[in-house]
Amino acid sequence: MNKFKIFATSLVTISAAIVLVACGNTSNSQSSRNSKTLNLSTTAPLDTIDISKSTGYGQTGNVFESFYRLGSNGKPTAGLAKSGFVSKNGKTWTFKLRNAKWSNGDPITAQDFVYSWHRSLNPKTASPYSYLFSGVKNANQIIAGKKNSNSLGISAPNKRTVVVKLTRPIAYFKVLMAYPLFGPQDAKVVKKYGSKYATKSQYQVYSGPFEITGWNGTNDSWSFVKNKNYWDKKAVKLNKINYEVVKSNNTGYQLYQQGKLDLTPLSSEQVKNLKSNKDFKSYPYSYVRFLMYNFKDKNKVNRKALNNRNIRLALSLAIDRNVITKKGFR
Repeated sequence: MNKFKIFATSLVTISAAIVLVACGNTSNSQSSRNSKTLNLSTTAPLDTIDISKSTGYGQTGNVFESFYRLGSNGKPTAGLAKSGFVSKNGKTWTFKLRNAKWSNGDPITAQDFVYSWHRSLNPKTASPYSYLFSGVKNANQIIAGKKNSNSLGISAPNKRTVVVKLTRPIAYFKVLMAYPLFGPQDAKVVKKYGSKYATKSQYQVYSGPFEITGWNGTNDSWSFVKNKNYWDKKAVKLNKINYEVVKSNNTGYQLYQQGKLDLTPLSSEQVKNLKSNKDFKSYPYSYVRFLMYNFKDKNKVNRKALNNRNIRLALSLAIDRNVITKKGFR
């Protein structure tokens, strides 16, 4: 009997998600297991596969890699950099790259990182996450258009060494360097495809364990296939991951029951119906939510009160954050 998992992530949960481990008996399930193929759903199509312009890396984090990658415990482990060293004052990082290749077989070099960072900070690129480079020497001035990207605090002394200069020590810098935004881009490929770059899966090259196929820029289904040139390909157990946009939880569950999906999110109502199942489990899940004051409340009394600093302080002191975290966002 083949085991597959249904993941139920509650949209109002701050630190927990639900897992239902079910039995898949269909021929499709057996075929997926034998071919080492995982069939997944997603609620929205890919917006872009240009790491400089992306607003999220939930999926594409599997096709692009940076100096580090996150391990099973959520801590950064060696990625494209086999080692990283920080100076005593915490303001200079030196990364030594491993002998890695792009999905097309081209070598990944230190200059690919320099080019990528310059491109992401170029005001013409309009990267939505360019602010994450704040703390890198001259990054803020480049974003503001006050300095040239060549003044950015990143250099490539040789093909296998990247040096990053910071304006101040950044405690979370190592974790930040696991984010695909800080990964390399192949200048030759960007220039080759020009305006077509990253608009379709074939107009991109990949540095991570998988590469994308079958994405035309607007379609609702695509696949990740194993990157045969990935430096750690022996650790990649799957040959393929199929993605399909499924906007309805009910549709997703039906597809799962038919063996067309191996994992699917569940609505809160579905969770209620399935939580008594012996295979129903919960697991830790990082999810951020926050509360903020409505300074423009239409009610004059409320608006006046919330614009009073002392009242806001009193409200803050009265809030039981532990209760809100564990019960309010469930």
